[in-house]
Amino acid sequence: MAHTLSVTEMARHFAEYINRVAYRGESFVLVRGNKPMAELRPLPVGKRLAELPSLLASLPHLSSAEATQFADDLTAAREALARAEVRDPWES
Repeated sequence: MAHTLSVTEMARHFAEYINRVAYRGESFVLVRGNKPMAELRPLPVGKRLAELPSLLASLPHLSSAEATQFADDLTAAREALARAEVRDPWES
């Protein structure tokens, strides 16, 4: 939830509000004459979804043999999991 803050108050205590955004993750809606003018909030952390194709393209690629082996390993792991006996993890 964003706090409401006058533009004048923001200007008077700029560093304090920047620190609250940076270190506490707080958000503020700046108002002038009871009219919302701007929002001060932390920037999102991480990558944007639009960057996903280039991120995936930058990853190392498996050779055909490696991809086949990986698929075989997944199949074997799934089969082993299906055969595994379900046990109560809380039992001693």
